[in-house]
Amino acid sequence: MVNNQKIIVVLPAYNAGKTIERTYNEIPFDLVDDVILTDDFSKDDTISVAQKLGIRHIIAHDRNKGYGANQKSCYKKALELNADIIIMLHPDYQYTPKLIPSMINMVVTDLYDVVLGSRILGKGALQNGMPVYKYIANRLLTFFQNLMMNQKLSEYHTGYRCFKASVLQQIPFENNSDDFVFDNEILAQCCYQNARIGEVSCPTHYFEDASSINLQRSIVYGLGVLRVSLSYALQKTRLFSFKLFSGL
Repeated sequence: MVNNQKIIVVLPAYNAGKTIERTYNEIPFDLVDDVILTDDFSKDDTISVAQKLGIRHIIAHDRNKGYGANQKSCYKKALELNADIIIMLHPDYQYTPKLIPSMINMVVTDLYDVVLGSRILGKGALQNGMPVYKYIANRLLTFFQNLMMNQKLSEYHTGYRCFKASVLQQIPFENNSDDFVFDNEILAQCCYQNARIGEVSCPTHYFEDASSINLQRSIVYGLGVLRVSLSYALQKTRLFSFKLFSGL
């Protein structure tokens, strides 16, 4: 615990058998109270590796439900366990767990409600192997999102996030997509709730065993991002209502 607040790391996993141990071993357990792994019907040994590591909370989907559905399972379980702070970390070792203390501190001191590990702050994204087309798409989409949502974030597309549990309790994330655009939808919901969002510069590693989506899935994701941003702007006019923001 930190300041008597329970810290839980959630690992949404899919075919992470080769990387999960390295990720898990860098988690700072002097600060983190528990770990939850959700496995989205992996085809490798993700679950058996997680069991050998001693991860107590393992949720195994009986079919591949999608990246967004995997996160929904993570967050619901973390809230059931009465987490105060929830860190979502990909178990493919693309993002370093060494930033967890910094992210926790920014939330536990009540400076921010949400903290993102940004691959764009600094100059390391391309140097560390981010494909050029993804970098360009990231910058263009982020510019459009900041314009539509009146924000100044460096990126909306990182898979490394730290939340106050109270923020997740207040937003209808179960209404969100089960696919990759879930990441974008949940940030739009946080912005709509006026959550204070901070960022830390995060070096990212792209390598063969790190997860990635192909060009076709990237295009589908990009179109989803445009939809979310336009929905946000229209919802703010109060002339339109979208399920994504219902109850907010």
